[in-house]
Amino acid sequence: MRVLALDTTARALSAAVVDDQQVRAERVGDTTRSHAERLPAALFDVVAEARLDLAAIDLFAVAAGPGSFTGLRIGIATMQGLAFVTGKRIAAVSALDALAHAAAAGAAEGTLVAAWIDAHRRDVFAALYRVGASPPFSAGRIAVVDAASVGDPASIAAGWTTRPDLLIGSGARLYADVIASAAPGARVVDAPPLASVIGRVAVDRARTGDTVAPAGVQPIYVRRPDAEIARDQKHVNQ
Repeated sequence: MRVLALDTTARALSAAVVDDQQVRAERVGDTTRSHAERLPAALFDVVAEARLDLAAIDLFAVAAGPGSFTGLRIGIATMQGLAFVTGKRIAAVSALDALAHAAAAGAAEGTLVAAWIDAHRRDVFAALYRVGASPPFSAGRIAVVDAASVGDPASIAAGWTTRPDLLIGSGARLYADVIASAAPGARVVDAPPLASVIGRVAVDRARTGDTVAPAGVQPIYVRRPDAEIARDQKHVNQ
């Protein structure tokens, strides 16, 4: 199973080719250039680095969010286009799930992992997971304890049903002081580029039939788009 995976939830785009559970190639984009400027060329480059062509890809995988609205739209649309023209399917993976899988890869069963992504406006996208006994990157490897939400870091931490052992993601690094106060002894670990994680999760998804046609990909926003919020506020003020 050869998977071409893409993450555009953050400014540092990443793309990878995964063959079963082996990462054949992975690239992280230049943060000074927009996703629109880098795609689809970044995908063609990583496929070439893996010494393949697009026709050899069996499945496309994309981070479905949460993250930058613009980044999500561009990333999903790009993968939808490639999947459509090649007649292949897509695995849409939550970026929060991918972070949890990355942290869980070397963690013991029962470890509690919190994934925090910087949502800007002093907010984080967050979810809490428990590590299971299943193999890394498989469906049973992580179980949701607290579902995805967005909010002030201190409020998110105050709402934990149980304190995490590990935290991962851009929000965890940014708000390490909040974590130190709310969960003394918890470790904050660095997140790898997510494309290769998404690709390995997608391999397992494909084995269980958990993929969709290109048109079936649904973004995971968690927070409503700014345009909707502004529109509703305008109506309230009229």
